[in-house]
Amino acid sequence: MNIINKSCEEILLSLLSNCNTTLKTTKQIHTHLYVTGLHTHPFFFGKLLLNCAVSISDHVLNYSLRLFHHFPNPDTFMYNTLIRSLSHSSTPLSSLQPFIQLLRHPTLLPDSFSFAFTLKGIANDGCSKRQGIQLHSHAFRHGFDDHIFVGTTLISMYAECGCYEYARKVFDEMSQPNVVAWNAVVTACFRCGDVEGAWGLFERMPVRNLTSWNTMLAGYVKAGQLWLARRVFCEMKMRDDASWSTMIVGFAKSGSFHDAFGFFKELLRDRNRPSEVSLTGVLSACAQAGAFEFGKILHGFMEKAGFLCIVSVNNALIDTYSKCGNVDMAKLVFQHMSAEKCIVSWTSMIAALAMHGRADEAIRVFHEMEESGVRPDGVTFISLLYACSHSGLVEQGCALFSKMRNFYGIEPAIEHYGCMVDLYGRAARLQKAYEFIRQMPILPNVIIWRTLLGACSIHG
Repeated sequence: MNIINKSCEEILLSLLSNCNTTLKTTKQIHTHLYVTGLHTHPFFFGKLLLNCAVSISDHVLNYSLRLFHHFPNPDTFMYNTLIRSLSHSSTPLSSLQPFIQLLRHPTLLPDSFSFAFTLKGIANDGCSKRQGIQLHSHAFRHGFDDHIFVGTTLISMYAECGCYEYARKVFDEMSQPNVVAWNAVVTACFRCGDVEGAWGLFERMPVRNLTSWNTMLAGYVKAGQLWLARRVFCEMKMRDDASWSTMIVGFAKSGSFHDAFGFFKELLRDRNRPSEVSLTGVLSACAQAGAFEFGKILHGFMEKAGFLCIVSVNNALIDTYSKCGNVDMAKLVFQHMSAEKCIVSWTSMIAALAMHGRADEAIRVFHEMEESGVRPDGVTFISLLYACSHSGLVEQGCALFSKMRNFYGIEPAIEHYGCMVDLYGRAARLQKAYEFIRQMPILPNVIIWRTLLGACSIHG
């Protein structure tokens, strides 16, 4: 009997360790725990809760909340697991609720992880300075005023809330700040716009690791100080994927396409394997620069190196070919995607066809998207309505606008209304365009009126 029980426990432990966290699999494992009588076992329940915590799905998170509330005697580890999960959710401040429950518990005490995870929730919210200060005072009362892990999280939290002076005070009061704390305060400097202060701290750092250098790179790039980023990059004795990606993407986004290409070529010369981020960054540079030939070279490299199994790389290729004026190559990439197409893949292809005046094809791809089970979003419909307005497909455009609202329940944004006004205006249905504007539930902006006036000047 003990052998059988041991076998069941081993199987459940394996499932909990290797589970792909979906609501279905979570419920299945919970059922197995219940059947075997292990649903009240702290170790197995804690593992199940931890399994739920790694999921970004709101459904799984809500289920884990119900599990937690039905467990008879949750320990500090279980509280921490729930707090951590909530701190990374779409409502990070909800992590305060279980923390307060733990704080008021008659027999349990919050530990350093309890404070750090809750502080992370406040940081992710970014607008909760008052709660952050209150939590700081609780940490002080519980003896964590000089705890390196809690202190570092406090620095990050204050920086996210825009309180650099508080972040700096926490750092200055640390008896022995480690390299992680130094990196956190440098990041806080950059986040609050003090570029010179960040460099001053970096110069004073007793020990620097690769993250320290990458923090400076990212900070300078975000501040638009690309020449300083280049200087730091040249001084680096070691570089990793984050270093290269920061430079390539940063220069591409700033419009310095030649430099972005240069960094990518240097990356290959150093015999480093580019990452997904590096590749999408340099493809973005190609798209913005209209560098079709270089894009083709990259496409060939990605095919040989086995990168075409990555969805985001294919999406970037579709966008690049489209913006370089070759929608047929974009279609070829789309059709040969080995990985499962996501909403970005479908929307990128629809946008490419719309941009090149191939509205009928764009609508056909949209129907294929629906048949594949991928749900469109507001961006998808902007591309479709744009395609219809530029091809004179008034009835199809009206039908799609209606479908967006009534079938998919997507509330139209100002861009959707603008496309509809343009649709009627280009078709010389000026009265209909005016009536449509008057019936809009949101206030029309300058672009809406300018679109109507432009149509009036053309069609009289």
